[in-house]
Amino acid sequence: MILCGANSYEQKYYFDPAFASLPQGVQDELKILCVSYVEDVGGILTVELDDEDGEVRLSVRADEADYLFDEVGSELKIKQIQKERRELFEALQTYYKVFFLGEPLSEEDE
Repeated sequence: MILCGANSYEQKYYFDPAFASLPQGVQDELKILCVSYVEDVGGILTVELDDEDGEVRLSVRADEADYLFDEVGSELKIKQIQKERRELFEALQTYYKVFFLGEPLSEEDE
């Protein structure tokens, strides 16, 4: 399930309205994350949630004709984002498990 994404080719940002109940601060942080990534690296970035375990994944695609897209730089930027935003992604995973997958909130998640 795609939570949000940004596209450097069309200069657009997408946020799935199914997640409108997320706090505005979280929505803003996701928008900044996506838009700044595609401005720095290019391509298309999507923040996705796995349907089975709610794991947050950052998916990157680039047009074949985009010779300026740096795959190595992209991977490094993704690792940096994952490290810096670990708490955000863990909270999103918990949110998805509880509100979309119907799992009870565990003591660890509280």
